[in-house]
Amino acid sequence: MTSTQGRPTAGDGTKDGEVVDGASGEAGATGVGAARADVVAAVADRGKADEPAAAAAAGERADTVAAVVRQWQAVRPDLDTGPMEIIGRVNRCAALLQQAEDAPLRRAGLSRPEFDLLGALRRTGHELTPGELARETFSSGAAVTKRLKQLTERGLVERRGDTRDRRVAHVRLTDAGRELVDGILPEQLAYESAVLSALAGDRQGELADLLGELLSRLEGRMRTLRV
Repeated sequence: MTSTQGRPTAGDGTKDGEVVDGASGEAGATGVGAARADVVAAVADRGKADEPAAAAAAGERADTVAAVVRQWQAVRPDLDTGPMEIIGRVNRCAALLQQAEDAPLRRAGLSRPEFDLLGALRRTGHELTPGELARETFSSGAAVTKRLKQLTERGLVERRGDTRDRRVAHVRLTDAGRELVDGILPEQLAYESAVLSALAGDRQGELADLLGELLSRLEGRMRTLRV
């Protein structure tokens, strides 16, 4: 989830199926430890507030998706709501996790798609063309072009023309861009660890394996369908 940059707003208005947000260069007055504690407390409090008492008393699942499923089962008992219990929870978890883990990005004045671009350049360790960045970040070419312009203006990336083809540009991180990514990533991972701490380590491993299997199959299917 961590890889995605360049302007001081909370989002850039693009629509690539990405959740947009931002972060600031400062680590925050309280530090990572306090930030993690805040996240854990917020998640716990939210879970208690959202838990339907009747469902808990009956030994049923008490998350928000479970409530939706029960409603559908009441009005359409003929439908198999099993898929909804998985897809709905994946989507809901993704939305909640995004809110928590993007706090470092917001403080740095970055959107998640912008950080994805910076992260792609950092983790690959070499220059990439805008087309390659679009594939690495699952974005459209137009969206990448817009974000690169903003990142260039902030001095986080720089572009150079191809010596053989003027139509091709090569993008790389500046020293400032590399320092920004390296500074944000540890705090980003700390936020993710704090949120996932609701699950024991072995359960996290099981979940990672199941999601990995599902993602692999979905990606293969989508390539076959050319979606």
